[in-house]
Amino acid sequence: MKTRLVVSLAVCTLILHLFAGQAALAVDAHQHHGDGANPVQKLHLNAGKKWASDAALRKSMDEINHAMTKALPSIHGNRFANSDYDALAASINQSVAYAVANCKLEAEADAMLHIIIGELLAGAEAMEGKTASSRHDGAARVVQALKSYGKYFQHANWKAAKG
Repeated sequence: MKTRLVVSLAVCTLILHLFAGQAALAVDAHQHHGDGANPVQKLHLNAGKKWASDAALRKSMDEINHAMTKALPSIHGNRFANSDYDALAASINQSVAYAVANCKLEAEADAMLHIIIGELLAGAEAMEGKTASSRHDGAARVVQALKSYGKYFQHANWKAAKG
């Protein structure tokens, strides 16, 4: 279990670095196939249906969505300080780490999730002021990832934060 967490966190770090330097994710986050191939992954449905989620994933995404919903009025009103962005980014990173450590999805759903996780982490990194993007743009990126999650994953009563 500890090894899986370390590997999963390493994979998330890799994804974050890829997003910092590229416009699209260019790896299958877990490389389940073991053949060394890194096909470009794009979000897509599972034969026309949303991908399954589990309780740990739904918990994490609900936490991120709630935090963004609470923060957005202040962000839009230009009343969100850099320290607020830092705290929001830390909250997102913590929720993503929980999802990575605890969610159990089938391989294809997991690959789709890691595209969304990459966007969440890239948005959090921008909110921390670690990229050329503005902190506000980082928040917008997180909101877009939440919208994508709702479009591609089963989650009863999901309503993404409105950016």
